[in-house]
Amino acid sequence: MRTTRELVLPVYLPTILLAFGQGVMVPVLPLFLREHGASYSVTGIAIAAAWVGTLAADVPVGTLLGRLGHRRAFLVGCVVYALATLAVAFTVTAAPLLVLSRFVSGIGIALWGLSRHAYLATVVPVERRGRAIAVFGGINRIGWFLGPALGGWIGTLLGLQWAIVTTAIVALVALLVAALAFEPAGSPAPNREAPLAAMGEVLRARWQALASAGSAQLFGQMLRQTRQVAIPLYGADALGLSAAAIGQIISLSALVDMGLFWPAGWIMDRWGRKAAAVPSFLLLGLGMGLVPFTSSYVELLLVGLFIGFANGLGSGTMMTLGADLAPPGRTGEFLGLWRLVGDSGQAVAPLAVGFVADALGIAVTAGLCSGLGLLSAGMLVFLVPETRHLRPADQPARATAPSSPQRR
Repeated sequence: MRTTRELVLPVYLPTILLAFGQGVMVPVLPLFLREHGASYSVTGIAIAAAWVGTLAADVPVGTLLGRLGHRRAFLVGCVVYALATLAVAFTVTAAPLLVLSRFVSGIGIALWGLSRHAYLATVVPVERRGRAIAVFGGINRIGWFLGPALGGWIGTLLGLQWAIVTTAIVALVALLVAALAFEPAGSPAPNREAPLAAMGEVLRARWQALASAGSAQLFGQMLRQTRQVAIPLYGADALGLSAAAIGQIISLSALVDMGLFWPAGWIMDRWGRKAAAVPSFLLLGLGMGLVPFTSSYVELLLVGLFIGFANGLGSGTMMTLGADLAPPGRTGEFLGLWRLVGDSGQAVAPLAVGFVADALGIAVTAGLCSGLGLLSAGMLVFLVPETRHLRPADQPARATAPSSPQRR
């Protein structure tokens, strides 16, 4: 078991650094690519390439966590992400290398993201899991709040390329913090079983959960990712806003977003995971539907604030749901599959936005994204059971944590 305070150094501090670096990229990368003549489609491919890399790595990383351990997976992920992001800044004129660099950065995201998720699922008991993972989501949001504004400012002052370099530097700082502060307790026990056999066992035990809850997560993550692509492109191309102005909108939206992580965790632990997730996705869809009706910086800002509120209500909901559903002794394997489903949505979304925007325009594309919220919320209501109350035998944290008193 771990309290929130005990998770600060091994989880929360490195996470906020990495989230800050990713936040820098949100307003910068689409504009950086467009500045060098990329079409909407190429921009969407380059943005999606990182999520495709994460998607390709999720299951292998999940099966290897038992051999790598949480700490080593996190450190390797930081290095891979930093070097690949640095390459992005210097390969923009060579599209294949640019896409490859983004793909490799996605592998780094899978390594450190899945290791953090599995660590929390292992050491935090189910009755406190909602709050612990919501704080994790809130820490990410703090980084996303600070990052876009600084990214837009650096991009305007020094050039967009230097904003991308900043992301790589921050990832290396996170590596240093994690190397000095990571607590080894909670690492998975060595797993000698063949990866395919372990994965088959997980699929047999949890295929229904992956089909129902996984589909809800798929549409929800698509919706969350489309806002990160559609809003910068709509602001720049439809409203003529600068990188700094777009960065301000995204950062202020993230400010509202991050302020709700503690209430979201409290709602999940008090009334259930769906009590936070369903309203979040419904309101998020409504917010995306309002984007095409904005005609100025102020109007887009107000919609962005509403979207931030909606997303904040769902802070940590999908991660908590995945941790709840993970079978005892197979946390890494299940979360690899769970994140594969969610990352599929994040990988598909930029591609869809790019191609649809080229065909129909960015305004129509932003409006169409709103339907994803209704799909996700509907599936959660009608197809997914509430996981707040699990039998002790179903609690992966107690079944797999090597740091429990009995194991000591």
